Amino acid sequence: MTLGDIKNGDHIRILNIPDEKVRAQAFRFGISEGASVVCIEKIPKGPVILKKNLQELAIGRRLAEKITVEMV
Repeated sequence: MTLGDIKNGDHIRILNIPDEKVRAQAFRFGISEGASVVCIEKIPKGPVILKKNLQELAIGRRLAEKITVEMV
C-alpha cells in the first residue's frame, strides 16, 4: 500500500521511501522510515496532508504514490 492509497483519518507507519533525495528531504521534516503519522486530509488530485505531533506536512500526489506505508 502506498501513501497515495490512504484515506482521511488513517493512522499509518512509513515503511519505505525509495528515492534517496526524497528520503533526505522528508527526514528534514521529521518524517523517516518507521515514523507513525496521521492523514488529516487527502485533497482530490492534490497533496496528502500528514500530521506528526503538532507538525503538518503536505506531500505531492506523485511522490505519495512512491512511499510505502502500512496501517497502524
